[in-house]
Amino acid sequence: MTEEKPPYVKEFPLREAHHLVRDLMTPNPWIYWTDFLFHITLGWAAFFTALFSPPFSLWQLAGFIVAVLALYRSAIFVHELAHLKKGTFKNFRLAWNALCGIPFMIPSFTYDGVHNDHHKPDVYGTNADGEYLPFATRRPAEMVVYVLLSFLIPIFLFMRFVVLTPLSYLIPPLRKIVWERASSLTIDPTYRRAENAIRNDLNWHQQEIAACLFGTSIIALVVLGVFPYSLLVLWYLIAVTVFILNSLRTLAAHAYRNPGEHKMTLAEQYLDSINIPGNFLITPLWAPVGLRYHATHHLFMSMPYHNLGKAQRRLVNGLTDNTQYLKTLRNGLWDALTHIWRESSKAASTSEQHNN
Repeated sequence: MTEEKPPYVKEFPLREAHHLVRDLMTPNPWIYWTDFLFHITLGWAAFFTALFSPPFSLWQLAGFIVAVLALYRSAIFVHELAHLKKGTFKNFRLAWNALCGIPFMIPSFTYDGVHNDHHKPDVYGTNADGEYLPFATRRPAEMVVYVLLSFLIPIFLFMRFVVLTPLSYLIPPLRKIVWERASSLTIDPTYRRAENAIRNDLNWHQQEIAACLFGTSIIALVVLGVFPYSLLVLWYLIAVTVFILNSLRTLAAHAYRNPGEHKMTLAEQYLDSINIPGNFLITPLWAPVGLRYHATHHLFMSMPYHNLGKAQRRLVNGLTDNTQYLKTLRNGLWDALTHIWRESSKAASTSEQHNN
């Protein structure tokens, strides 16, 4: 006997939605290059402004804030790289890795392939999805722990590329462990990366070695006195702040209600995801590169980030019945976070009552 789908899945206007946005699927290379190069240049300029400004001065504070926001936006392009058509944007991928991915120990192979599984109907929201945890069905404390882990991630990434990379080449059995357990940007600590989980970054060995050499070189230059030790402190503080922002954005990206056993259709994926159009000036600072339209992205994962806002407006105004589409909307980051916190608290309370 086949499982009957919920009525809302049958009613979701997927065909009509696709018809409304089918001309928005082509990425514009000029937008990608201009956006990324502007923000990565701004980010590194602000980084060195903060580094060489008097401690705790307004210049240092301003440099730090600008560096965090600009480098955060630059880093989020790794999400676009995971979705761009296979074999395209090769020079952009190279530039992103050289200017952003490798300096922050997040080369693009750490997301390539892994993130694509997150969009597969057979994987999304299940135990095999490394980017999904059922936070709404668990205790709120787990979300707090998830955010606080941001303080450890930069250290872990540094150790992974500067220490584990050379060790894994010297100790072959370690290679498999490093690939499975320490080579993916995910939120599930139990996630194991499959051997073939790679899509575009077939040169991942070179990316890995480049990150190792970069990190080792920076440490050597600091020890030799070429760079001050404060460079490492600033790199860590900026990285931690970026990861905190991203962890909060991640918590606001989905409803996280699926306990892990149920496979979800494309419509169910959409309805389990969140759109936060928000303020056009503020919202892109914490949900950059189109991620404020995360539910729409799950409907059309190949749509370039610069067209998601246009798609959002077309779907809201153009669908014959937009009732289902509007169910994913939240007013802002605080609204999304309080929403999932309330659901998590209710689930925890219900669980305690059952246990008692």
